[in-house]
Amino acid sequence: MKTNASRILDQMKIPYAMQEYAVDDEHLGAEHVAREIGFPPDQVFKTLVVKGDKRGIMVACIPGNMELDLKSFAAVSGNKKVEMILVKDIQAVTGYIRGGVSPIGMKKRYPTFLDDSASLWDVICVSAGMRGKQIIMSPQDLMRAVAAELIGISR
Repeated sequence: MKTNASRILDQMKIPYAMQEYAVDDEHLGAEHVAREIGFPPDQVFKTLVVKGDKRGIMVACIPGNMELDLKSFAAVSGNKKVEMILVKDIQAVTGYIRGGVSPIGMKKRYPTFLDDSASLWDVICVSAGMRGKQIIMSPQDLMRAVAAELIGISR
């Protein structure tokens, strides 16, 4: 089954593979997904939605086993302060549900930042926009698909 994210990649003629896994509503985190699909957690990137005091909504893609460095992210994104949006607001802002937020195909095109550790890999995994599905693609192709900046934002 195609997702909005995979349809966009098809339209852009960007190569990718889709990997399915069994969904566990108790464990929606990227580290659990990594175990399920057989990738190391630092190769499975989680999509976080953040609000900055100057630039508004932004997207950060970081390795599943890392945390977003809010202070660093604020500085590199042109904000004085950033904070995670509330879980209850994720669907309204992105069009996706928690555990299935893809950086590709959100309701609006938000400024997107990809952690520079992605450049260590030939391919990375990101949510396909649905729980139980991951997209495997090159970091360069992800950056092209979402106009992402590559920058150090995790710790």
